[in-house]
Amino acid sequence: MTATAPVNPLQNTFTPPIPFDTHKPWSNWGGNQSATPAFTVRPRNEQEALDTVRFAIKEGLPVRAVGAGHSFTPLVQTGGVLMDLSELSGITGTDSARRRARAKGGTAISAFGDALWDKGLGLSNQGDIDKQSISGAIATGTHGSGINLGCFSSALRWVRLINGHGEIVEIGEDQLRELRAAQVALGTLGIFLEVELQVTDRYHLQEQITYPTWGETVSTWDEDIANNRHYSFFWCQGEESAGLYELPTPAGESMVNRSYTKRYNAVTLDANESGIDLTESARRDRSYRVYPGGFMIPFHELEYYVPAERGREAVETIQDLIRTVHADQKYPMEVRWVQQDDAYLSPFYKRDTTVISVSGAPGTNYWPYLRDVDAALQPFDARAHWGKIHFMTRDRLKHLYPELDTFLAVRREFDPNGVFLNDHTRALLG
Repeated sequence: MTATAPVNPLQNTFTPPIPFDTHKPWSNWGGNQSATPAFTVRPRNEQEALDTVRFAIKEGLPVRAVGAGHSFTPLVQTGGVLMDLSELSGITGTDSARRRARAKGGTAISAFGDALWDKGLGLSNQGDIDKQSISGAIATGTHGSGINLGCFSSALRWVRLINGHGEIVEIGEDQLRELRAAQVALGTLGIFLEVELQVTDRYHLQEQITYPTWGETVSTWDEDIANNRHYSFFWCQGEESAGLYELPTPAGESMVNRSYTKRYNAVTLDANESGIDLTESARRDRSYRVYPGGFMIPFHELEYYVPAERGREAVETIQDLIRTVHADQKYPMEVRWVQQDDAYLSPFYKRDTTVISVSGAPGTNYWPYLRDVDAALQPFDARAHWGKIHFMTRDRLKHLYPELDTFLAVRREFDPNGVFLNDHTRALLG
């Protein structure tokens, strides 16, 4: 009997064949999520992405997209088709008069900096990490810090996507119901091929790092939130806390019960002025060069959101929890602020927000700690970052998201057969 090579359905479906792997293990940046999809496909253009979705629909396979893999939740996991968007990358257009920028869905946040700057533009805000894909950042409500600045999702003004019918469709500002669903959708409406963002005029930032005691942090709480473009801090409970996030601290000084505080404000610089200003111990540079920093060592993070007016109370509740029950947990608590928006599944829907982030060390049993943080913040009506560890359920979503039913209706219209669902998203939004 003569042996024959197994037939590969993807190889025989497309001409020329789309780059793909079969049964290739995948894991995220943090190392806490993994999957072995039947097919990992890397489309090089819109047609290849469309062909992949149509193949999956025909074969009855689910589809999930992956960007940089910076989520800590099972958003990407699938046994079907994993679509790697890394080849669908690049800025596709800018409009300086309207302050708009378009980019392919797999474009890394870091790719916007130089490209927009050369056109006199910039992103209004960024977070500590700029490696995520823009479609992943939009899908999960990724953000920076600033009480007058929204998350990436709130800047979405138009999107071109592949829906669950195997069609390429567009959503714009004349379709607010659909746009507000698309702004934070966890990848459940379809594959984002191209997006348009509201951006701003380019600007420089100056960074100021300080190390106040907790009493000093509290004494300027309202002033710091209101009077800085960006304000955030890491509260350190132990001597080793700052080092776990690679935060530089003054030599010989204890960081116990102190904050590593960051203030960013716009400044005017000469054309060649940038880098480190040693006299003020502060970086002064183009905005996109100042925002990111550190965070090269993997960690596993939970991030919850409470109404800004209850922020200090919630932070001190978690401080007490750490001191009295979980003194073994040494990662610092990060605290930030985000402006409210109108996206149906946004953690910032209709409320200005205080952000509380805690982490567990990879390889340790941090689950009792994270569950206790979840329980302690439930009385604050805490919402969760969709890309970080959380304990949200469908019942909790009904309480926390007033427009959940509207989102679910839009999702069913775009993907009635659940092509873009996996076990995680089906439990929440199926």
